[in-house]
Amino acid sequence: MLTALGAPVALVALLAGARGAWAEMFAWLGLALVIDGIDGPLARKYNIAQRLPRWSGASLDFVIDYATYVFLPAFALSASGMVDQPWSWICGGLVVFTGALYFADNGMKTPDGSFKGFPGGWNMVVFGLMALSPSQTFTIGFVIFCCLLTFMPIRFVHPVRVKRWRVLTLIVTLVWFIAAGIAVTNDMSATGTTAIVLTLASLYLFCVSAVQQLFERFID
Repeated sequence: MLTALGAPVALVALLAGARGAWAEMFAWLGLALVIDGIDGPLARKYNIAQRLPRWSGASLDFVIDYATYVFLPAFALSASGMVDQPWSWICGGLVVFTGALYFADNGMKTPDGSFKGFPGGWNMVVFGLMALSPSQTFTIGFVIFCCLLTFMPIRFVHPVRVKRWRVLTLIVTLVWFIAAGIAVTNDMSATGTTAIVLTLASLYLFCVSAVQQLFERFID
């Protein structure tokens, strides 16, 4: 039921986006992100898979995650004016296409709990691009880059499941949420210290598992 709560949250986010209220939309997507972060640990703690075998938490999670992590951010990317046409359609189409393929990949998780390939975390990527307002060329290039990373053997962190540097990663995730919250209250604009903190926290979360992967290959 907690996981399924993400569905009405996604609907309310869509309605906000349809009005052009992007800050409100991403506030709701932030709530969906929090729900997604806590439902798995709670399900494992209370052994829900065995207690309620009729219901597939994993299948439900995929449905909600595709809506909140991929489809709605692609809608924002396409409809907000961040990128001019036809690139808004092209980038949005690439996001939903590669995201759909990623969610069908049975090998998306690695033994340490990381994601293999860019995990369709477009809610955070599109939010960061909108709040930081880089050039249109950078936005297009970065979206295409992330789409390509979807199919690359490069790891991306799951802040809760990856044990290595977990405390630091959770702290950075909290810092990211605080900076994102400030940007939301400032009508989707991150400036000054907030922009610096949001950028650094985003870079850490984007790169940390790849750095760990390099350490394992060349140092460990």
